[in-house]
Amino acid sequence: MKFRAKIVDAACLNHFTRVSAMIAKLAKTCTLRVSPQKLNFILSDRVASGGVSMWCELEQENFFREFQMEGVSAENNAIYLELMSENLSRALKTAQNARALKVKLTNKHFPCLTVSIELLSVSSSSRIVTHDIPVKVIPRKLWKDLQEPTVPVSDVSIYLPVLKTMKSIVEKMKNISNHLTLSVIRLSILICSTKTFPCSTSSRLSPRPPRGPERCPHGHARRTFSFSSLRGILAED
Repeated sequence: MKFRAKIVDAACLNHFTRVSAMIAKLAKTCTLRVSPQKLNFILSDRVASGGVSMWCELEQENFFREFQMEGVSAENNAIYLELMSENLSRALKTAQNARALKVKLTNKHFPCLTVSIELLSVSSSSRIVTHDIPVKVIPRKLWKDLQEPTVPVSDVSIYLPVLKTMKSIVEKMKNISNHLTLSVIRLSILICSTKTFPCSTSSRLSPRPPRGPERCPHGHARRTFSFSSLRGILAED
């Protein structure tokens, strides 16, 4: 197995860093799937037990100037790596204003994802900062548990307000309850509410979709989220 990639565009590097920071706030560990066309960050916790399930897909040609990989075999041309989300996020935080970033799968007595960051010094000469992130190579027999989830056809589509606004509301309401209920009524009004004894509170928002709003056929829809999962999703707007 081989994997080597390089980012030189500042906007692409910033976006990649923000994605890793979001994932680090959602779960302690994640799975990185490397294929010839895409990178996937996968979270597969049991949602029914309060965990977060996620499939994040990045087209490699939109981020990397150079990208080379060889999977397990020609028939199964992919690599699955398990790593600590915070380790990757912490390494990428040092890449602000970097000239380039290289990512490589290495073996340093144990499998590592080596992140090399080329930084400019005061004298305009470059210096290299290297992070070796321990990873666990996931065997082929376990790949079946890490496939892209099937998303059922939705009954209602909601165009959310600016995520910074949503995040602000969630941060305030978390002091009242452990759960937040999102309700949508026919007039395209989004209601965020919590209810405990003896206090309840709600906020009404009127998101403006780019096209005509999609309305619930019965005029109302509701779903309850735990604050821990919703705050992680809103962590990066």
